[in-house]
Amino acid sequence: MHATPPVPVPAGSTSTAGPSNVGPSNTVGPSSEPGGLADVLAGIERGEMPPADGALRVVPQPSAQQAAVVAFTAHTVVVADVEPGWVHAQLPADDLSAPLGPPFLSALAARLGRRVGSLDIAAFAPKAAGEPQLDLAEVTDVDHPRVRRAHRYRAGVRVWTVEGGVLILGRGLAGRWEAAFEVDPSHRGRGLGRLLARSARQLLPADARGVWAQVAPGNAASVRAVLAAGYQPVGSEVLLVVGQGSG
Repeated sequence: MHATPPVPVPAGSTSTAGPSNVGPSNTVGPSSEPGGLADVLAGIERGEMPPADGALRVVPQPSAQQAAVVAFTAHTVVVADVEPGWVHAQLPADDLSAPLGPPFLSALAARLGRRVGSLDIAAFAPKAAGEPQLDLAEVTDVDHPRVRRAHRYRAGVRVWTVEGGVLILGRGLAGRWEAAFEVDPSHRGRGLGRLLARSARQLLPADARGVWAQVAPGNAASVRAVLAAGYQPVGSEVLLVVGQGSG
């Protein structure tokens, strides 16, 4: 299935931005499909944002387990193995917010046999030089809900702990590097989240351009942490996930 040409949406419409929760998969390498999601994300990592042209694109899933709707400024990418004509038939041509609205997401999830994941801000930060400020210890066996979730949903997972927090790196949607972190309640309000998010940028492999963070808009503390650590919001996303767990 090949990417369809952009379908313009009339100018003057409002736009929205787009989760966390990619379906279980041990094969999440970048898609080789020209113009697919991996190419879009790679362009953003190079500083090339998708054009704000009102386009709605339908591209193949990067793996059998991964499907999503990813929105940028006036440019939306539906990442699903469905007919482009079906997608366009579900959406009004003059509403840039519709692809991330409940009616379309519910219809897409039903068509794919999945459920709608959470709406997340998608933020990116380039790789940073230097060593982490935290005394992080890499571990291979951590009984932590976020770590267990990462092993289900990402490949190449690495985990570090520090007093009061945990940091996770792994390959997620379309093979991009993704960071997740959590701070214990007793250690919140001290800047630990910011340092963990910053450390993710410094622990990337040599060939990585940078790292992505997916943050729920209502999680104001984490939003502040990733912004302070140098991440820039570039869009928003909802993943269509497999199974019944929370992801």
